[in-house]
Amino acid sequence: MMDYAGRVALADTYPKLLRLNAREHGDEIALREKDLGLWRLFTWNDYQRRVRDFALGLVELGLGRDDVIGMIGDNRPDWVAAEIATHAIGGLSLGLYRDVLDEEAAYLLNYGEARLVFAEDEEQVDKLLTLADRVPKLQHIVYSDPRGMRKYDDPRLMPVEKLAEIGRARAAREPGLYDSLVDATKGEDVAVLCTTSGTTSHPKLAMLAAGRVLRHCATYLTFDPKGPDDEYVSVLPLPWIMEQVYVLGKGLLCRMKINFVEEPDTMMNDLREIAPTFILFAPRVWEQIAADVRAKVMDATPLKQGLFELGMRSGLAALAQGKHSSFADMILFRSLRDRLGFTRLRSAATGGAALGPDTFKFFQAMGVPLRTLYGQTEMLGAYTLHPEGKVDPDTTGVAMADDVEIRIDNPDIHGVGEIVVRHPNMFLGYYKNPEASLADIKDGWMCSGDAGYFNENDQLVVIDRIKDLAETSRGERFSPQFIENKLKFSPYIAEAVVLGAGRDTLAAMICIRYSIISKWAEKSRLSFTTYSDLASRPEVYALLQKEVETVNATLPPAQRISRFLLLYKELDADDGELTRTRKVRRSVINEKYAGIIDAIYRGDANIPVDTVIRFQDGTTQRVRTTLRVVDLGGHGHMAEAAE
Repeated sequence: MMDYAGRVALADTYPKLLRLNAREHGDEIALREKDLGLWRLFTWNDYQRRVRDFALGLVELGLGRDDVIGMIGDNRPDWVAAEIATHAIGGLSLGLYRDVLDEEAAYLLNYGEARLVFAEDEEQVDKLLTLADRVPKLQHIVYSDPRGMRKYDDPRLMPVEKLAEIGRARAAREPGLYDSLVDATKGEDVAVLCTTSGTTSHPKLAMLAAGRVLRHCATYLTFDPKGPDDEYVSVLPLPWIMEQVYVLGKGLLCRMKINFVEEPDTMMNDLREIAPTFILFAPRVWEQIAADVRAKVMDATPLKQGLFELGMRSGLAALAQGKHSSFADMILFRSLRDRLGFTRLRSAATGGAALGPDTFKFFQAMGVPLRTLYGQTEMLGAYTLHPEGKVDPDTTGVAMADDVEIRIDNPDIHGVGEIVVRHPNMFLGYYKNPEASLADIKDGWMCSGDAGYFNENDQLVVIDRIKDLAETSRGERFSPQFIENKLKFSPYIAEAVVLGAGRDTLAAMICIRYSIISKWAEKSRLSFTTYSDLASRPEVYALLQKEVETVNATLPPAQRISRFLLLYKELDADDGELTRTRKVRRSVINEKYAGIIDAIYRGDANIPVDTVIRFQDGTTQRVRTTLRVVDLGGHGHMAEAAE
């Protein structure tokens, strides 16, 4: 096994570790990027030169220690190069989600007083220029993709190749400058401002020290080793803490090859070409893959559908006995893994939110070595993971090291309480917000805000956010998230919000998975025009009723859905209904849909809706429809379709 801690002792910042890798392994492949259908290779020497050119270009523009520099766009080699270059000059990197709303982008850039932003393309540049008057400190916008940029005439704009050219000229004049800058970097200095996912309108910025990230990565890698022969495909947003850990921290430390897909839409094709040895997907990605597989089965011949069902039954039966079915592998799983690009997987993980146990078992039965990780941005990402060979879909595993301490505060009679944790490499506090730091850190322990307990095998079980745990008017406790995840295992359900806090029964608002139900509708010769129109069709309601009833059959009577409706739109992070990591913001949902929720519990069979949907590009659409409520308790009937 590689001496991960020893590497960090030699180089405790990203620029130092990159330089060390370039000196020792300069001609080895570090990164790949799919561009125009071809994979472009970047060696450690290429990587180092790009970072040096960017860093000295930034110095030439007058940027330096403690300056905040932003990045926005898709995951690209230039993003990671820009981030390491920022650290090399003593600056702080701030990643923005590419679909961030103008309001949130303005808030974050102003709050951080960002002087320069690396933007991928025209879309991101346009967004930044729109914010011109609201972000007065922003002096430079450096863009990577020149397409569509000729129409702009703004002195702040600069192509990334121009920045690199300026940097090369500075390097020619001062050959030793870059190394002196790198030598001056310190592992305990703040290097990364990482947005917390949170459920508030404005995320906090966690201050992360690169040395701490690298030491925590060394702990992680000791528990779950990776090395230069591993292939990782980067698909989750780089502003998220876990993608920071994998692409930058672990990528630099264990030298696994990082691959960047061409576009989000080409992810599965690009994944199959690389055939990674390790993947990390958020639950929504695993759910989408499972739904897509089931959708393709729906279009298959009766023979193939029968083989799929037989293979799944055999695989799940073997899994229940702790085994893997060779028969299921022969008739189904081997070819399925090949189609998905999972043929070389040695390790796979999910994190960021809960993944339903049904979806988890679907992939386990397939032979995907899936494990759950758990952590927080403030704790530098994950600190628990399933031990190899001891995977329990209902838990998040065990602490990765002895110095990761986890306890349950204020447990109830069942041992359920708040998860609190500490380890040597935590965040340094919240940027410009010491009050929040004091509120979340108590005597060195981080209060997670999550409810959980340890099971009989000492594995951590995470139930839900404490504030989201609910109780009916009859005193029966339930976890909305647990029921929502069971619903989302259906290929037809994209999102669900379970209601019932303080009420006598549980109800659900469901968002259809449009891509799959539209295909089902076409195959069924069911005409429709829009998402709202399709969601209102009685045939779709009948289809979804079967799915809800299937889930109800697996739940205790007190936790079963008694009424449900299909929403007229998808829940969207742009509307504040979800966080950027796709967690439901229940306070926003309860406020925004208060009238609909009250109507559900009044027993209304029809709920008229007349509202306006605003899209990300600023356009709007008026929606006038009638939501129909299905009563599964025998106390009502589905209304007839609205005219």
